[in-house]
Amino acid sequence: MLAAGTHHPFVRYDRNVLERPAGSAPAYDLFLRKLDTLVTTGGADVRILHVGGSHVQGGTWSDRLRRHFLSLRYGCDGGRGLVFPFSAAGTNTPSSYRSAYSGTWEWASCLRPSDVPLGLTGMALVARDTSARAVIDLLPREPHIMQHRYTFRQVDVLGEGTLEPVLLLGPKDTLRGRDGHFEIPYYTDWLQLAFAGRGTYTLRGFYLDKPGHGLSYSEAGVNGASTTSWLRCERWEKDLRRVRPDLVIFSIGINDIQGADFDVHRFKEHYRQLVKAVRRVNPRCALLFTGINDSWRRRDVNEHTETVEKAFRELAKEYKGVCWDWYEVMGGYGSMAKWLDAGLAQSDKVHFTPLGYRFLGDLLFEAIYESYLEVRK
Repeated sequence: MLAAGTHHPFVRYDRNVLERPAGSAPAYDLFLRKLDTLVTTGGADVRILHVGGSHVQGGTWSDRLRRHFLSLRYGCDGGRGLVFPFSAAGTNTPSSYRSAYSGTWEWASCLRPSDVPLGLTGMALVARDTSARAVIDLLPREPHIMQHRYTFRQVDVLGEGTLEPVLLLGPKDTLRGRDGHFEIPYYTDWLQLAFAGRGTYTLRGFYLDKPGHGLSYSEAGVNGASTTSWLRCERWEKDLRRVRPDLVIFSIGINDIQGADFDVHRFKEHYRQLVKAVRRVNPRCALLFTGINDSWRRRDVNEHTETVEKAFRELAKEYKGVCWDWYEVMGGYGSMAKWLDAGLAQSDKVHFTPLGYRFLGDLLFEAIYESYLEVRK
């Protein structure tokens, strides 16, 4: 699955596997069997959710994984899944789609305590009159040759308020929904949200879906988000019930270790609370912990990374999940400098370039695909 000719001497390809610290991972095997049903017969609905910070909000890493999964069977696109109009909050929209807005919106994020109820996206927008509008356009910001075109017919508006959400399908065509659910009479790759009535509305995002079977890969990422941040999202579990994932990929952690007060026991307890919410929604949901990358804090290599990698293994063992040792795969201690020299990382030695994120997507998918082939034997 790696791009032709892609090889870097500092990458530990022999470590590019999914580990099962508990010895078995029944929920993950169930996910692989469901994926195999989709690949071989088309008769399954597979849903994946990827949660993290800026690595995920940027969208390049998750979109690479999404494209790899969809390549397993022609026509298996089950819908674009979770999206949010990040532009209205003054921050970057994931690279795989675009957003726009008009009117006045107030915004809140999980990075700090707020009275605004937050959910699965970790962000919220508050409209106080009918001038507020938001647009989602599935045309990617980073187009590729043979780019997949995502379309949808069903929209769930995640939020609540006294204003009524409506979809504008044309200059004189307004579609009303029921309890935030809309059935569009045709497939489209674009939506415009508006409001009717009086009052306020808190928008936490959209879920874009298609009828029938297929695979959807949703991302939930907020720049700077830590485990503490995600636990501020009181509607997280409610929104998760709309997605109802078969696999959750957890990539939260890089922001937890940026401060001087990092506590690994607190870190693990925060993860336990997130995992318990996932398992309440789907008791058989598979869990994949990616770990975190080698990074620098101030002017030196972050000393907490190996402690966090051990914590991820312990969590994977506790919940019979799987883990991908991102840190070891990329080369271990100090390897971020080598990724920087190769044009795969940014100068902050925390984030990656678009090329680096695509390469990470190739590596992680190759590890997942190898585990899939093992189940098929």
